[in-house]
Amino acid sequence: MTVRLSSRRSRINHDVLLTKLSTIPTITNLIRGWLKAGIFEKGHILPSEAGTPQGGVISPLLANIALHGLETALLESLPKSRKPAIIRYADDFVILHEDLATLLKLKAETELWLATLGLNLKAAKTRITHTLTQHEGHVGFDFLGFTVRQFPMSNRHARLGFKTFIKPSKLSQQRHLAEMADVIHKHRGSNQTALLTALNPKVRGWTNYYRACTAKKVFDRMDSEMHWKLLRWAKRRHPHKHYGWCRDRYWLRKRERLDFCDGNATLIKYADAKIRRHVKVQGAKSPFDGDWAYWLPRLHRDPSLSERIVLLLNRQKCKCAKCGLRFRSDDLLEVHHIDRNRAQGAPDNQLSNLELLHGHCHDEVHRELYS
Repeated sequence: MTVRLSSRRSRINHDVLLTKLSTIPTITNLIRGWLKAGIFEKGHILPSEAGTPQGGVISPLLANIALHGLETALLESLPKSRKPAIIRYADDFVILHEDLATLLKLKAETELWLATLGLNLKAAKTRITHTLTQHEGHVGFDFLGFTVRQFPMSNRHARLGFKTFIKPSKLSQQRHLAEMADVIHKHRGSNQTALLTALNPKVRGWTNYYRACTAKKVFDRMDSEMHWKLLRWAKRRHPHKHYGWCRDRYWLRKRERLDFCDGNATLIKYADAKIRRHVKVQGAKSPFDGDWAYWLPRLHRDPSLSERIVLLLNRQKCKCAKCGLRFRSDDLLEVHHIDRNRAQGAPDNQLSNLELLHGHCHDEVHRELYS
């Protein structure tokens, strides 16, 4: 059983939050100023007596500070043999437990704990469900844009008789397609190159976010939806031409498939994104705990690193090509061109011409080259 909860961080008590922050007066006064700055809406400034600034870069951090300790309080409210699993991201969290009565008790405990901060649960996002069978008309739950569900399987395919699948939620798919349709509509008078420039970063960002889950079929569907949206865009530009002509005009056939291409740039295919399973961080491990024997092998799995850097890290075994020391998670990594960018025309960005260096080692290499 699962209870999906969400608190209203727009009602966080400022005094309680600042007391919990427990920092030096200079930072306290600065954050108090942010909290009390007010809300500008329709030409008027409204007072902000409670809550954190929605949309502000510091809002998630303040929400994490305010809700820090919630998991510990819930875990300590139950015997050790009945501990729940609690997953929280800012003010959204999920509590997992096999017993319904225990979940109801934990929900009540959560409401009492949040009341001390001036918060309450958001009814629209709070519900109890089961990941395998129906409960109150629902199966599974959505969390951070993902849908988590379990499906019955034979013992031959799953040891427990069921298997857990995490996929992009239907709502996130609809939102993304609506966003892409809006971009295409805004570029209805633009050329193909401008449209590709606007679409590719969005495709890349969406696939990078969901590539760690079971998303292959969803990516295939996204490619199909985008194909028809772009075909309608092409038909709008040439209303007197048939669809076959539009396809030949804006699509190129490469390796037995059609790519939306202007001859140079090509629309990224969702299905080309390789699924990479996330490896959960163990226990209370932190990149700042100094345990490099644990963190260094994980460095190349960091989703914030580009694919090129990941390939170079693997090739160099996480070591700097100049000093030979292992990279740490807080090091500045820079890509160095071995030929010093002296290739004719465009730079030679082939992996054979690249190596990964510390930022200071990169500066030292160039100093030696030009001294």
